[in-house]
Amino acid sequence: MKISLLVPCYNEEKSLEASIKSSLRQTRKFDEIVFIDDSSKDRTPEILAKYSDRITARRTPKNTGNKSSAQEFGLHFITGDVMVTTDGDTLLDENFAAEVEKSFKDPKIVAVAGRVKSLPYNWLTLCRAFDYAIGQNIHKVAQSYLRYIFVMPGAASAFRVDVFKKFITFDHDTITEDLDFTYKLHKKYFKIIYNKNAISYTQDPADLKNYINQMRRWFGGGWQNLMKHWDVIFSHPIRAFELSLIYSEGLIFSVLIFVLPILNLWFGLWLIVGYFVVALAFGVWAAIVERRWTLVLAPFPYLVLMFINSYIYLEQFVKEVILKRKNLVWFKPERVEMIAQ
Repeated sequence: MKISLLVPCYNEEKSLEASIKSSLRQTRKFDEIVFIDDSSKDRTPEILAKYSDRITARRTPKNTGNKSSAQEFGLHFITGDVMVTTDGDTLLDENFAAEVEKSFKDPKIVAVAGRVKSLPYNWLTLCRAFDYAIGQNIHKVAQSYLRYIFVMPGAASAFRVDVFKKFITFDHDTITEDLDFTYKLHKKYFKIIYNKNAISYTQDPADLKNYINQMRRWFGGGWQNLMKHWDVIFSHPIRAFELSLIYSEGLIFSVLIFVLPILNLWFGLWLIVGYFVVALAFGVWAAIVERRWTLVLAPFPYLVLMFINSYIYLEQFVKEVILKRKNLVWFKPERVEMIAQ
């Protein structure tokens, strides 16, 4: 089995070298490593050139403006049987390629969703780690049992190349290409699994401005893809059940968190207190499961993000679904310095 790694990057001088080194430091070496420089304006080309003897680096003729276009460009240089996709601000666990190889020994498996962890930096990244702990230790595992993985994470996924090239088109009509890919695979009834041991460490936004932009992209892209692939809910009852839970729960909770305190202040306060108590219990559980004891503190700042997330969720629903103002502009988050090891 020949395993290729495809990494699109744009202005990633703060994290790129650490990302390259993590791709080279695999217990099972990648057979091919391809980095696509989307016409960066910083030191990205210079850093890629340092490793020209161990990786393949290609530069787009001009900046494409989004990740999926850079991936589409890079796909032409992939010659492996299996393609791993990740980002230029992401570190791969040393056993990532080995875990991918184990998963694809089953010929029926077409795609593998890995597990994403947030690199520690401040209270915002702590909250993201809290989200990941719940999302991937509970939701993703449940989705795996139901045989409907909701989204292949852009920072940690792998695909059979022949299937990807034949059935996945780069439409560039949503701002979450990873979710678009997942819907397309499900429509063909391909087998997708979750491998919790295929771990990547991503750099989440470390300030509120970049956090809000990222959530707008995720929530907006979620609504865009749901409208684009709405017919998938008729393909299987499990899909209809899972998607209705995901989107109806988000809408109902986001409305209640703002409306209830207005209608009945005490009832609204009890709702918030109840939410915090549950979050605190999950914080203790996440700290044990992830062996990251600071997660016990995550529910305190997360209470603030609860209101921010709910507002953005409703905002994107109104813009994308009701007003049909599709946003295809991708705001690249600002990065902090990553130390290459």
